Amino acid sequence: MPRAERDLAGLYDWIGAHSSGAALTWYRGLRDAVRALRNTPNRCPMTPEDRHLRHLLYGSKPHIYRVIYRIPEKQKQVDVLHIRHAARQQFETGELM
Repeated sequence: MPRAERDLAGLYDWIGAHSSGAALTWYRGLRDAVRALRNTPNRCPMTPEDRHLRHLLYGSKPHIYRVIYRIPEKQKQVDVLHIRHAARQQFETGELM
């Protein structure tokens, strides 16, 4: 989804993946984890904010990120809605669209 694409691009810049090998490796791991949701979308828990959404937690403290997504009915895909640092306050569902 467009918002998640912007989140991911912003994260790339924020962590300095263009100039740090370690940051680039971390970024690629996050990107690969997001892509892997296609194969096993139900493996992640539902979000506390909305039972129709799920979230993948990626990273280790204090750098854990939440990938918030939904699984559309009758489709073999996931819609990634938002990628945010896990320490941020809970979101409002309307914030995702």
